[in-house]
Order: sequence, then structure tokens, then C-alpha cells
Amino acid sequence: MSRPILEVIALDAEDAVAAQAGGADRLELVTDMAADGLTPTPATFAAVRDAVDIPVRVMLRATDGFAAGGAKALETLCADARALSAEGAEEFVLGFLTDDGRADLAAVAALVDAIGPESRWTFHRAIDRAADRDALRKQLADQPGLDTYLTAGSASGVDDGLTTLVAEAARGDEPGYEPRIMAGGGLKLKHVPALKAAGIAAFHIGSAARPAGWASPVDAGAVRVWREAVSG
Repeated sequence: MSRPILEVIALDAEDAVAAQAGGADRLELVTDMAADGLTPTPATFAAVRDAVDIPVRVMLRATDGFAAGGAKALETLCADARALSAEGAEEFVLGFLTDDGRADLAAVAALVDAIGPESRWTFHRAIDRAADRDALRKQLADQPGLDTYLTAGSASGVDDGLTTLVAEAARGDEPGYEPRIMAGGGLKLKHVPALKAAGIAAFHIGSAARPAGWASPVDAGAVRVWREAVSG
């Protein structure tokens, strides 16, 4: 059995180096955590890529919230995605909802086209705000490259979403449930045993890797505690 995946949010190369030193398997690269994580520049990606040898998933998101915006905003985001791809990015994080809480298939398809069908990507916590989680999964079932859902099971975090995550993990052979569940969003060490028992083997941390807060860099020791917890 392969070891569980531990993904850590990084803002820059310093974060990336510390996360890898602590045992992270993958990075989610973002900027502006005051807006819950937006698209970084190609230069930031390049610096992170050169600093570590673990995969880097790059956020594609221009504003706080889960709306893609109008046609011009989406066009700009697609241009950013192409620029990141040209810099060598091969893995991404994205996800948008319509006003009625359904997957915004037009926005998703446009970005998947921009990054190319060979790129792998995560649909992020927009699923936790969806009007119908099951319907959203089925909407996205045919999207190329989608291999992960980052989810807390609830908009309010894993404390409230644990039961949903466990139930969804049991549906892994159903259409729309093939992508990996990556638990994240208010994730705590106490949640790990129940998630692992349900067969969930991917975990995502942000503030948990920064005991001193977002103004401070990732702490390799804090990441190491999580590495031991998810692998134990």
C-alpha cells in the first residue's frame, strides 16, 4: 500500500523547502491567503519548482469566492493558466460554481482546455458550497485530468463534514466518485484516524503547518508531526 499523500499550502520557495523537509508529498501553491488563496505568478512558480523536487499544484483563482466572474475575467484567468503551463506547471487546483450552486462547466472546461488534457488537477472546496455534492460529481465525471476533490465534507470544516467524507469514501467505485478524496479545511489531527479507517489517504493542511500564523513561514517540524500522523 502506498503511503498517504500529505499536501501543504505554500506561498513561496521558503515555504516549499520547509514543507518538503517536513515530509510533504505535494504542495498547493497560492498567493494572498487573505482571499483564501489566489493564482501565483509564473515567477513564483518557477522559484518553487527550482527549490523542491515534489509535485506542485498551482491555484487557478482570481478572486475570493467560487464564481469565475464574467467572460473577461475568465479569459484573463485562462491566460494566466497558459503562462503557468508555459513555465512548466503540470498540476493545478481549480473549481467554480454557478449562482445556483452547480458546477460551472463552462469555466471549468475553459481552464481545462488552457492547461491541456494531460495536466492533472484538483477540484477544490467549491464542492463544499455546492447545492448538491452528488450532482456536482456527476457533472464533472467526464472532465479530463480531474483526479482529486479537496473537501472538508462541509462548508464549515471537517468537524461538521466528517460523516459526509466517510460516506463518500465508501462510494469510490461509483461514477463521479473515482477521483481521490483529499481531506482539508479545518482538518485536525484528531480527524486522521477516522478518515484513514474509511480509506481516505490524502490530507491537506494550511494553517496547521504554520503554528505562528500566516504571517510566518511553513514550519518543517509542524509538517513532520502531520507526516507521522497520516503515515502511522
